[in-house]
Amino acid sequence: MFNRLPDTQQAVINRPIDLTINGVMVQCREGDSVAAALIAAGFSECRDTAVKEVPRGPFCMMGVCYDCLVMIDGQPNQQGCMTRVRAGMKIERQQGAREVRP
Repeated sequence: MFNRLPDTQQAVINRPIDLTINGVMVQCREGDSVAAALIAAGFSECRDTAVKEVPRGPFCMMGVCYDCLVMIDGQPNQQGCMTRVRAGMKIERQQGAREVRP
């Protein structure tokens, strides 16, 4: 569904960043969103739905649908499309319902 555009001069500026996705060390580009890094690394699912545990992946890529919720560095309910990657980040697939906090 999503593909990375061909490399351009801008891509040369974006240095590679190492992070961990579901326990696998991957490289992405500086400036990528977490959702873009997931897709580029071949991870199409971010979370499972609460009721039927159906896998969901990034959909709108602009913070509206919440299908890209992941755990980042142990913090659940993080929108992957709205979060920029940083070196050493640990991203994990979110299981089940998100917690509602007061």
